Amino acid sequence: MSMKRWGAAVLAGALSVGLAVGQAPAQAHDHHGGGAVRTVGYYTQWSVADRGIPVRYLVENGTAAKLTHLNYAFGLLDEKGGCVSSDPYADYQRPFSAEQSVSGKADRPGQALAGNLNQLKQLKQKFPKLRVYISLGGWTGSKYFSNAALTPQSRAAHVKSCIDLWLKGNLPGAPAGAAKGVFDGIDLDWEWPATEGNAGNVVRPEDKQNFTQLLREYRSQLSKQGAKDRRGYALTAFLPANREAMDRGYELAEVYKLLDFATVQGYDYHGTWEKTTNQQSAIRVPDGDPTTPKDSSEIVVDAHIQRGAPRDKITLGVPYYGRGWTGVTNQNNGLFQQSTGAAPGSYEAGFEDYRTLKTLLAGGKYKLHRDNKAGHAWLFDGTTFWTYDDPTELKRKGKFIRDRKLGGAMIWSLDGDTPQGELIKALDAGLRRR
Repeated sequence: MSMKRWGAAVLAGALSVGLAVGQAPAQAHDHHGGGAVRTVGYYTQWSVADRGIPVRYLVENGTAAKLTHLNYAFGLLDEKGGCVSSDPYADYQRPFSAEQSVSGKADRPGQALAGNLNQLKQLKQKFPKLRVYISLGGWTGSKYFSNAALTPQSRAAHVKSCIDLWLKGNLPGAPAGAAKGVFDGIDLDWEWPATEGNAGNVVRPEDKQNFTQLLREYRSQLSKQGAKDRRGYALTAFLPANREAMDRGYELAEVYKLLDFATVQGYDYHGTWEKTTNQQSAIRVPDGDPTTPKDSSEIVVDAHIQRGAPRDKITLGVPYYGRGWTGVTNQNNGLFQQSTGAAPGSYEAGFEDYRTLKTLLAGGKYKLHRDNKAGHAWLFDGTTFWTYDDPTELKRKGKFIRDRKLGGAMIWSLDGDTPQGELIKALDAGLRRR
């Protein structure tokens, strides 16, 4: 899914980790892999089952060699706020064949650790500088974050359970410590504090202050666990593009102090929750944009900086997917036109991976359009419209991140790239002046 559509999608429609407690460790855990900026990619739990994309794909198409960080999405929370695996089979039980495995060796019956976690462990062995974090929550997984953050006791219990499950690696039904060493940190993807997000989420006005307190509790326990393990553990979080969500749910300047870095939503500025076609990830607002308030990466980055974010902790999100409408009026090449609804998609209406959108363009029916000033691209065939980032736009995004002296780029999600790694190569070229 784009489980990251979540943020701006609903908010636009309805409104879309420290050696001293309370302090981030000033790069103690934030390894940049020898480059000037970080490149963070989300790999999803369902990539194999839904899309046939195992972790090995990231090796074969050159992605893993260009990443500094990989976030594994998602771990969930139960009603009391405890950390749980939402799919034990995918996470640590599924056997991989030699053809699917990073190591090239088939999993053996009865081995202590299998599934995606074992593949991530093999990936780290192949790329020792790569840092792998467990990401908690997501759009459909944020229901009980408010319960976890509510009291000192609930915060302590939540963090303890997450450290035990994901960092100590004590997986239910597996040998003690079976997954220890897989994860180097924890990424919080609460969407969103004090704002409902997905229907049914528990929401409280005090979520804003409680989120800060939750980060402090993470800092405290991660520091203690790091001392025991003689290493550091990182703390990061996914933060919104929507300014109302920023102000309602976050003490943003303090949040940034407590994080090693933040991944910032840089997409889903528009989508099929609106009837009018538009860009979903432009760097600047295109001329003629009819919406209010305006949204662009430039606006979002400036909003975070104005609220106290250090530039080098802003890791701007980029999409490996597009948003699509159909029944679109055939004017202005389909941009800013009325539609009848979401275009059909392989996994959900109005959504398509770049891998598939590239084949649509190659089929000859669609024409590519580009706004070099605003920095966005789209496809249109006279009735169906797709806003997306291709290699040209991702290189442009990398250059924007570099020119603004931001901390790097975050990718949602890695399974959207081609077998040739066209998107990661372009993004990397923009980030590193190639």
